[in-house]
Amino acid sequence: MAEKKTTEPGLGDLTYEQAREELVETVRRLEAGGTTLEESLALWERGERLATACQGWLDGARARLEAVLEADSEG
Repeated sequence: MAEKKTTEPGLGDLTYEQAREELVETVRRLEAGGTTLEESLALWERGERLATACQGWLDGARARLEAVLEADSEG
């Protein structure tokens, strides 16, 4: 099965795993400090977009799982 890509603006064709890994790295860079205010703001905004995309994938997976479980309980 082909892996789904994101349609979140500004994220290109990242997969869930790629977006999650980039989010982890973005948080690490923010926590480490040493960036300018402008760089920090850009990292924060990128992190927000990545987090939104990852949450969308997780919500979709949860909905699919719940639909399967509901269909199994009815059938």
